[in-house]
Amino acid sequence: MSEDSPNLVHVNGRPATSGDLIPLAFAGHAHFTAMQIRGGRARGLDLHLERLRSASVELFGRALPDDVVRTHLRTALRDGPADLSLTATVYSPAGEFTAADADLGLLIRTGPPSSGPGGPLALAAVEHERFLPHVKHVGEVAKTHLLRRAVAEGFDDAAFLDREGRFSEATIWNLVFWDGASVVWPEARVLTGTTLGIVRRQLDALGIGQRVAPVTPADLPALSGAAVMNSWTPGIPVHRIGATELPAAPRFLEALHRAYEAEPLTAP
Repeated sequence: MSEDSPNLVHVNGRPATSGDLIPLAFAGHAHFTAMQIRGGRARGLDLHLERLRSASVELFGRALPDDVVRTHLRTALRDGPADLSLTATVYSPAGEFTAADADLGLLIRTGPPSSGPGGPLALAAVEHERFLPHVKHVGEVAKTHLLRRAVAEGFDDAAFLDREGRFSEATIWNLVFWDGASVVWPEARVLTGTTLGIVRRQLDALGIGQRVAPVTPADLPALSGAAVMNSWTPGIPVHRIGATELPAAPRFLEALHRAYEAEPLTAP
């Protein structure tokens, strides 16, 4: 690997040209996965590949072979520093608002490494349900709009409530709670993040209790902690959701980070 700038864009295994990027300028029918690369390797690579595969089948009816994706990942990593952020987006050059068929493309964008904000965070509770919530798709104007509205109201970000009044996820985060003895994953239609998948399987391996249960605003006062996670981090503490204060839970946060760090780093 070179020590060049981490800000690179590749399309189908080669540096992107302006012609490659023009069809993507206003594209909203695509999906992606995001990961943190450390030493040229990523945690949960199998989960990222499965995400790209299943979402491609959902949106396009077919998927790029894993070996093609891995080859393009290796090419992008070869041209950047050892530590970076990486986003891999699958799209159709035919664009949106059309039923036309075309071979799928893979755009890989890299940038500086990140570990997310320090926290603790205050989240506004807003009613919102994402379309195709199980797919990490692009073009979600609501998430940025609701984030900005929450910040204007004095919060750091927003957490979503579904039509049944249950917490589901946050703008770019999975939500996770602590009842004092077990990790509690909210029962709702959500995007199962790759970090969430890593943490869940490693919590099992570590023998740390976890369960899935509906969580509503009325349940918050009885909980012992909350956090958000995404590709940046396995856990940033949340100290308030809406008007409800949540206690600090260092043992909970330590368990999330310990589970994540137990996952081995894998080269593409």
